[in-house]
Amino acid sequence: MTDDFIKTGRAPHPRTSAHRDFAAHETHRGPSIPTELANNPKAGQWDGRKLTRNMVADYKRNIVTDGEGIRCSLYVSGCPFHCHECYNSSIWDFQAGHEYTLELENAIIEDMRHDYIQGLTLLGGEPLLNTPMLLQLTNRFRAEFGDSKDIWCWTGYTWEELMRDGETTDKLELLHNIDVLVDGRYISTLHDSLLQFRGSSNQRILDVKKSFEEGRPIVWGRLHDQERFIPEIYGKNRAASEDASENA
Repeated sequence: MTDDFIKTGRAPHPRTSAHRDFAAHETHRGPSIPTELANNPKAGQWDGRKLTRNMVADYKRNIVTDGEGIRCSLYVSGCPFHCHECYNSSIWDFQAGHEYTLELENAIIEDMRHDYIQGLTLLGGEPLLNTPMLLQLTNRFRAEFGDSKDIWCWTGYTWEELMRDGETTDKLELLHNIDVLVDGRYISTLHDSLLQFRGSSNQRILDVKKSFEEGRPIVWGRLHDQERFIPEIYGKNRAASEDASENA
């Protein structure tokens, strides 16, 4: 990680970014961590209260791919993990996109009032390094809706890393507002298109409340990974149906 990045929040170009393990002495950091295909921070190294520029890359309504049910998704800007082949590398820069505003926050809360919206999803970029605006939003979300709607979040951190001594308190404060956490870096060599709501097999979908209660990562109870590629299933079923029609 360069000094320029720490000072400015601007990520180097993806093709020139060298991955580093900043906590080589640490063990038990979660599945497949450390990895040579992403940066690996030590506890408290990255502080969202200092890195964030309160920037948003996108906000999408009525999404069904970013968690369970119909959701609204907020994509924040900035991520120093720099996972190899990251799908959203264009928003590694903390200054990408446009500023988070009260007008946007009001729109999100109003969208949440629809009965068919199950909840809010936080993605990026790295949500746990954009805590000032997301704590403001999620605290208001809980005040308005209690537990009647849920919050999902994707993070490059593992649960074990977030629980380390020395990690910044704002991350844990935000985590307590989250219901379901998809944790861990995207590791391109572990990519699996059959996984539910995640890209690589090291990543987990965690029930945050139960994980806090039991003091260990607890997998979300409705996890349901595919066993076969859906288009392949449909293709074979369609072929069988067409053969049956021809032979009738």
